[in-house]
Amino acid sequence: MPRISIDKNVKRAILDARRMIQESEKADCNEAETRRRIERIFESLMGYDAFKHLSRERAIRGAGETEHVDFSIQTEEGEEAKPVIMIEIKRVNVDLSTKHLRQISSYAINAGCEWILLTNSKEWKLYHVSFGKPPVTKLIHAWNLTDDDIPLLAQRFNLISLKSVKKGALAELWQKTNVLHPRSLLQAILSEDSIKMLRKELRKNSGISLSPEDIVSGIRPLLNETALTELGNVKLSLSEGKTRTKKRKKKEPSAELTPPPPIEIAEENKDVK
Repeated sequence: MPRISIDKNVKRAILDARRMIQESEKADCNEAETRRRIERIFESLMGYDAFKHLSRERAIRGAGETEHVDFSIQTEEGEEAKPVIMIEIKRVNVDLSTKHLRQISSYAINAGCEWILLTNSKEWKLYHVSFGKPPVTKLIHAWNLTDDDIPLLAQRFNLISLKSVKKGALAELWQKTNVLHPRSLLQAILSEDSIKMLRKELRKNSGISLSPEDIVSGIRPLLNETALTELGNVKLSLSEGKTRTKKRKKKEPSAELTPPPPIEIAEENKDVK
């Protein structure tokens, strides 16, 4: 595995932030103290100016009473500046939960903000909000400041840094996430051109002619439950075409491939680092 080069200033900032949070963990700091340390991380590690870019206790008006979000990141100045990321902060020794996510999600939806950051200063979770009916909140990245390797932490904090946010890194990340969705990948892998290429390559290596159905049947055991569910949603329109066999007595009619019904599973919200 190639060694990733990390700027020495970035490495020092990460190690300083780690020590600060480990100390606050031992002291069992309250939420206000945790918030102050997180603010320092945004300044020292991610390049934000706390007075220009971090809006504290921003008012969010929903269907009920006016609520206040802990922090919102904005790249433009002024009270009317649109938030880019909304941040919900919990005390350092409080585990992040679904209840906390629902809370910040409702704030983001009411404010029209696509990105959410949920953190207790140790754990950091980045989510994207899609404004459909109903809105969908999806976990994109999760990392732990006290446990994860320095190269991973450098990548994650750089992603939400002021410089990256201004360059549109979050929009690019969401585009890549959609392209790499299991359904999109399966649609590409099981396209007619891809199947033809696989049949040609396998026949060259083995001397055996395979049908499109044979290829899909071979791929199916390689998929996990999530991918199998998505396979049921993939539209397949594959023709058998002309196949050559040495002694084929009767030409079999081409069969239209019908995907199996989706497998219903209860998906857990697992954090992938």
